[in-house]
Amino acid sequence: MTAALAASWSATLRYAHQAADHFWCTIEDRHRGLLPERTAGVFLAALGRLASGGDDPAGRAALLAVLGRAYRRYRLLPHQLAIEAALTATVARHTPWTPELTAAWARAAQHASTAAIDSAERAGDGPAWWPAQVIDRDRAAKGITILTVRPWQRLLFRPGQAVPVCTERWPGRWRWLSPANAPRPDGTLEFHVRAVAAVSRALVHSVRPGDPLWLGPPRDTGLTLDPASAADLLLVAGGTGLAPLRALVEQVAASPAGRVTLVVGARSFADLYDAVSLDKLQCAHDWLTVVPAFSHDPLAEPGARGDALTVALEHHRPGQEVYLCGPPPMVAGSRLRLLAAGVPAERVHLPDGFAG
Repeated sequence: MTAALAASWSATLRYAHQAADHFWCTIEDRHRGLLPERTAGVFLAALGRLASGGDDPAGRAALLAVLGRAYRRYRLLPHQLAIEAALTATVARHTPWTPELTAAWARAAQHASTAAIDSAERAGDGPAWWPAQVIDRDRAAKGITILTVRPWQRLLFRPGQAVPVCTERWPGRWRWLSPANAPRPDGTLEFHVRAVAAVSRALVHSVRPGDPLWLGPPRDTGLTLDPASAADLLLVAGGTGLAPLRALVEQVAASPAGRVTLVVGARSFADLYDAVSLDKLQCAHDWLTVVPAFSHDPLAEPGARGDALTVALEHHRPGQEVYLCGPPPMVAGSRLRLLAAGVPAERVHLPDGFAG
């Protein structure tokens, strides 16, 4: 029945605008003014995606972060049954319907709304999402694009946090991305995206300046920096794991404290994206040292040859706070390697698993 849920939801999304209108009108008939009409499409897409299943744990966490905030902001918790009925009726209107599918969607809608309500109890106050527009796009390397995005209203975040991101090309699919910058006066955010799955492939290959995105509420990932800390930092980046660590460098630049060593890992020199920005940062700040690490480049200098963590450990000094972010295989074994190298556990900072 899981496949039937997914298929019927895909069929509904072919009529996304009509489905959003029907969903909103169904709720409006029962509870006037409960859900703003302008939010109906984004809300329906997220709730339907959650109900139909198929997301990995990180995608589900992103969905729940957005939906939980929406349930809280629009005071939807007492209206669970109405929302479930509206979702089921909307899907029934746009797909062949059977008694078995009716029962399956009723159960799925109940589970989805219950999960969203549980998330709402832990969610903070504020918008559920921020409409935004892509204002710049740079193909930084093969399979990697840097997007500059401007929200319609300022989104407050801390360097090292992650933000759920959704594109209209995949309605309801939210994915975590970490801004590569500290907050800017103009409110823009820079995202480094590698083409891995459906949403990231769309962001890399299809999204253009002028296209809309939606940004969800920021969340800590285990990589935020205490602004009062004056400790030296050893930052270890693999691939687009560079993004949150570059944001930490910008945070330090606003209020310099200790020295920072940033080790940036790539397979070869051709894969070392964002090199110009890193050079500018290093030239502007004498407390910053940027060290490249090439795992598969026989022409690399001896001190830059090896995976990012191996090279980073050669630069480790007692007292440094160590922050590491990169692909899951890199992160998976890094804690044990750092502990074995003598880094105290309380000085090791890794992404907590749902964002990267």
